[in-house]
Amino acid sequence: MNDKYERQMKKGVLDMLVLKLLESEAKYGYQIIQEMREKSKETFLLKDGTLYPILYRLEDDGLVVSRWSEAEGRQIARKYYEITNEGKTALGEIETVWKHISDGITEIMEG
Repeated sequence: MNDKYERQMKKGVLDMLVLKLLESEAKYGYQIIQEMREKSKETFLLKDGTLYPILYRLEDDGLVVSRWSEAEGRQIARKYYEITNEGKTALGEIETVWKHISDGITEIMEG
């Protein structure tokens, strides 16, 4: 039963985390997966089938844009995702909501 609750809690924050990882620079999918794993100390172990629908939804919402890189030498062409100005604004709003929710949860759990 523990896995069920963990999955539900994680699902609600993935958009925010993906936007946060894209805040500093454009990244390709595997790079996002690796950074998510490393920075979360393996709390978030995303698979392609989880990440790409998130990226496509964020792109449909105008929060990220994608572009293909040129293949150079042995390096293959990669699709990079970059946060838009609208995405940065949305990220700020989401972070505010997250802080409010997180503070409320802490008050209840520690109260």
